[in-house]
Amino acid sequence: MFDELIDRRKTNSAKWEEAIRDTQSEDVIPLSVADMDFPTTNEVIEAMEKAANHGIYGYTNLSERYFQAVQEWMNKRYAWEVNRSWIVFCPRIIQAVSLIIQNFTNVGDRIVVQTPLYQPLQNAVELNDRTLVTNPLRYKNESYEMDFEDLERKFASGAKVFILCSPHNPVGRVWNEEELIHLSNLCVKYDVLLISDEVHADFTWDKPYIPIGKVKGIEDKFIVCTSPAKTFNIPGLEVSNIIIPNQQLREKFQHVLKQTGFHNPVYFSALALEQAYLYGEDWIADVKSYIYENYEFIRNYIAAHFPELHIVHWEGTYMLWIDYSSTGLNEKAIRKWLFNESKVAVSLGSSFSTDGEGFFRINIATQRARLQEALHRMKVHYPKIRVRD
Repeated sequence: MFDELIDRRKTNSAKWEEAIRDTQSEDVIPLSVADMDFPTTNEVIEAMEKAANHGIYGYTNLSERYFQAVQEWMNKRYAWEVNRSWIVFCPRIIQAVSLIIQNFTNVGDRIVVQTPLYQPLQNAVELNDRTLVTNPLRYKNESYEMDFEDLERKFASGAKVFILCSPHNPVGRVWNEEELIHLSNLCVKYDVLLISDEVHADFTWDKPYIPIGKVKGIEDKFIVCTSPAKTFNIPGLEVSNIIIPNQQLREKFQHVLKQTGFHNPVYFSALALEQAYLYGEDWIADVKSYIYENYEFIRNYIAAHFPELHIVHWEGTYMLWIDYSSTGLNEKAIRKWLFNESKVAVSLGSSFSTDGEGFFRINIATQRARLQEALHRMKVHYPKIRVRD
């Protein structure tokens, strides 16, 4: 049911319109921005249609059903019992992270992130005039790991906040229990507030996902950011939940939201979350199965036709992090090959920091026919530029 090709051009789709701009072609295949090319669940669609036909789009409150849906999802999916009072609605995770940085830290404070990293999380630090401190992930054997010795040095130098991306975007790591315990212990030792962006939590592959909130030792000095946006392909509806067990931190964040003028969610957002979380388990199982088959197709194709490319070990998200360092090509040549010649838009590694140079990210949550065409174009044009530019 995910094979149907849907034309998203001229719908103001960020993924498609930006790819058209970047390649100057309507014939582009976007494998860049992290949303899926699949319609969301029928339950969400039907509920939205019914709500739209009501015709009155007034101010909307969150119902108890909404909070129960969030609690049930966290319990069923991750065996994490979340107290109703811990849940704070915020339209977008990046908004929440920025508000926390603005109001829980001071100008110039040191905030630690692990690079390469989704650029908006880095922007949330730098655009708010805080000091971005990087703890580069260590790359070896086509996988990444945390550098805890370097991280402790960064914490000891006076860090106020650590931003965890879990599962990690773009490298696809799903952190294991030992890593999360070690990280939590360091945060407690150095009194560092841990903000965990867990938006990709439902996309893990052959490895259990552990919310940081389940890790013992960190007490309640953490904030978990969750959302159904990636899971059910509804990012445009702007619905996320910021889970804050610490009452003082939670009340401060709620006050900050009021200061911004926020007081009601968008008419459709709460309804979409309820329908997705309460009735969407079969859909997410089906879409994950389809995406995994996409991965196997891509892995075999790359092995056969692009042996110099290496897919970094894939544990989470629906994006692949591709190592092209063995090709001898620089990023300018990669852009020429993919954007200019192949008309395939990807996310270039440098956009995730200098630690991302030598890599690019592709989004595989699209129809297999599109992936086949994208790879075919890449194959056709690959020999033309296989020289150092």
